Amino acid sequence: MAKDVRCEVNSCRFWAEENHCKAESIFVTMHSRKEPSKSEETDCGTFEVK
Repeated sequence: MAKDVRCEVNSCRFWAEENHCKAESIFVTMHSRKEPSKSEETDCGTFEVK
């Protein structure tokens, strides 16, 4: 499991200094029903606005 999750979205309540994510777990979703083949085709389902 990743110990150092990075995130640049500082409007998320889980964002911490130096672009660290302080969420206990991360949920990644797909943009569409097609299986993603690159990161741009996914979204962070863990995001919550500050």
